[in-house]
Amino acid sequence: MTAKMFSPALAFALAGFAVSAPAHAQEIERTYSSPTATIASTASVPAGARLVFVSGTVPAPLDPANPNDLGDTRQQTISVLERIKATLEAQGLGLGDLVKLTVFLVGVPELEGRMDSAAMNEVFRTYFGTPEQPNRPTRSTIQIAALGRPGMYVEIEGIAAVAP
Repeated sequence: MTAKMFSPALAFALAGFAVSAPAHAQEIERTYSSPTATIASTASVPAGARLVFVSGTVPAPLDPANPNDLGDTRQQTISVLERIKATLEAQGLGLGDLVKLTVFLVGVPELEGRMDSAAMNEVFRTYFGTPEQPNRPTRSTIQIAALGRPGMYVEIEGIAAVAP
């Protein structure tokens, strides 16, 4: 198309769109299936946003003197989220900047080899969707056969985004 093919009205309308579109596109938008949903259904990240990929994070021992005691799924989820929080803070970010998490859970003996998603979700609700931190990321939770060490039940990786 040549410039002669555009009418002045169309050119004005397109110019207005070009000016107003970036202001709307500067926000990270999340949608939820309900106001009380634990996770977001979608997260839309605008072009030019800074993305930070957080590698799979595993729990620290409950007591450094006993490196094999990692605790149960609940305790491990707290440990992992605290470690992710520290990693993000070192980048000038916070848990509210997470737009996607992938949670890997190993089945536990007390649930006959099924993952303890209830314990993980209980902890998750104390970190996301709270008055102090209202953002909730999208999330996938997957049961896997094992992680790197016996007794390790939780690994979480994530993507954080900051709008330009």
